[in-house]
Amino acid sequence: MSFKIAIIGAGSVGFTKKLFTDILCVPEFQDIEFALTDISEHNLGMIKAILDRIVESNRLPTKVTATTNRREALEGARYIISCVRVGGLEAYADDIRIPLKYGIDQCVGDTICAGGILYGQRNIPVILDFCKDIREVAATGAKFLNYANPMAMNTWAAIEYGKVDTVGLCHGVQHGAAQIAEVLGAKSPRELDYVCSGINHQTWFIELKLNGRQIGKDELVAAFEAHPVYSKQEKLRIDVLKRFGVYSTESNGHLSEYLPWYRKRPDEITRWIDMSDWIHGETGGYLRYSTETRNWFETEYPQFLEAASKPIDPSKRSNEHASHILEALETNRVYRGHFNVRNNGVITNLPQDAIIESPGFVDRFGINMAAGITLPEACAATCMASINVQRMSVHAAISGDIDLLKLAVLHDPLVGAVSTPEEVWQMVDEMVVAEAAWLPQYAHAVPAAKERLSKAHVKTREWAGAARRNVRSIEELRAEKAALKQAG
Repeated sequence: MSFKIAIIGAGSVGFTKKLFTDILCVPEFQDIEFALTDISEHNLGMIKAILDRIVESNRLPTKVTATTNRREALEGARYIISCVRVGGLEAYADDIRIPLKYGIDQCVGDTICAGGILYGQRNIPVILDFCKDIREVAATGAKFLNYANPMAMNTWAAIEYGKVDTVGLCHGVQHGAAQIAEVLGAKSPRELDYVCSGINHQTWFIELKLNGRQIGKDELVAAFEAHPVYSKQEKLRIDVLKRFGVYSTESNGHLSEYLPWYRKRPDEITRWIDMSDWIHGETGGYLRYSTETRNWFETEYPQFLEAASKPIDPSKRSNEHASHILEALETNRVYRGHFNVRNNGVITNLPQDAIIESPGFVDRFGINMAAGITLPEACAATCMASINVQRMSVHAAISGDIDLLKLAVLHDPLVGAVSTPEEVWQMVDEMVVAEAAWLPQYAHAVPAAKERLSKAHVKTREWAGAARRNVRSIEELRAEKAALKQAG
């Protein structure tokens, strides 16, 4: 087979390499073209060198091109994969720093909450630019695979306003299923059969079977509480499991910021999180991790390039959806996964226009969702709170309506649990002004926001958060890696 895949944001070097090697694990795909594009010529050069080394070492006919000209990369592409971070770590730091001044302590801040909503405002205009290019220069019927967060908002905008065939992809379901299989003593995650449904980062394992045997709430709670690691790392998720009766796909840290109950007071935050890794609830944890990862990659690049000389091992193909979707569409080998699409009746008790994450099957006819799923009422209620925020956020990003943006932030569950309306109004002004370079739709609103800030009377504080760790130096990372290797 010969077709073209464009990867936007290919400068996300590690993730691009994973997608590339996964796709080349499909025997029929070795003669395809990968067109890489990114705004960073430096990062493009690094990833192209790595992928060229993989192609050369494996003696493949695969073609790899790289350009900062996005339309050139998209021209004739049958599939377009996006893994962009609009604003980079600079804007992301403001997503975490500014809400902290108003008492809002986020672990990740890339889905909803104050940081995730502003992240969506930066992303959506760019996503619509991608869609315009796809409509104009990509292959007829091209499919857009969005990996970029905020997943639901980006996918919502691409489908409703970009008018492009779009699916959002995430790996939270796979990770959650692997945890459940482990605590239940399964020899392989494949022994676990499940139905998992909801919205991205709030997806729920509403049906579980291990080797055909139904698994109930009490058995699952007991299994998690008996696990020597998860019982400490997933305290919040286990508490939600006890109260809701079903397990959430999302990590302890992620889940904590979508709900109004666990991060509203500093003493409560430390009670429910675990500091062994950022993903379990650390303040600004993903920002720290991303900063360290970038610094590590820049320093250790020669080692990454050397590792690219190893043969591709199909047995190590990851469970990221992209390669499996492409394989199913092109070869008709059926793939079952969990996909972010417009609801359209798939989940009976969520709105039609919402972007849901739910089971589906892929073959040459496309992505076919399993319809008629009804969520437990508590799960639907928490999803609804996020959906309402997402809808307002998307509409604000499209219209550039700063008042609607403030209302979206005000209705966020965690923001509402922590902040007053006055605080929210001032915080959003501050974030829009700080991130104005990436918010063209709010350019008209920035002067007035600056004027209001000059007369601001709401008190703020400089606060690192309830559970902050400093960014580690390369030397510290090397020492920790060496210690882990020795211990292992």
